[in-house]
Amino acid sequence: MGVSGCGKSTLGQRLAQHLGWDFFDADDFHPPVNVAKMASGMPLTDADRAPWLAALRQLLLARLDNDAPAVLACSALKQRYRDELLAQHPAVQFIYLQGDFATFYQRVTARAHYMPPTLLQSQFEALEPPTHALTLDATLPPATLIAVITRQVADLYGF
Repeated sequence: MGVSGCGKSTLGQRLAQHLGWDFFDADDFHPPVNVAKMASGMPLTDADRAPWLAALRQLLLARLDNDAPAVLACSALKQRYRDELLAQHPAVQFIYLQGDFATFYQRVTARAHYMPPTLLQSQFEALEPPTHALTLDATLPPATLIAVITRQVADLYGF
């Protein structure tokens, strides 16, 4: 979890591959109206996010019900969003990729994505850093982050 440009998708894909788990990107679950709104430079409201969060919650519940571990890359900027995404469930672990605006702005301006860099400031303003998450420096190399994550959550998932 974290703001745009922190490396959620890149790290999530690599972590899932490392663990042999499925990977899901929360961006793929946004309804077209949300994508269009963000592409036009308008930040989403909590009401805009509600159906998106509900879909992600259903995904997580289905994975948990079927004992099918997965990695989900999701901004999850506010605590109430994380609560919706089962933050209190013992098998759900949040990993917060933390960093500064300048670093992430540079990253988002260098990629092709529907969310323009101008929305990054609104994400930093909405961000409620988690208190119950593995917090990592998003500027570390993905291989280093994967090693740290694997060590930290090994007991939780039995590997």
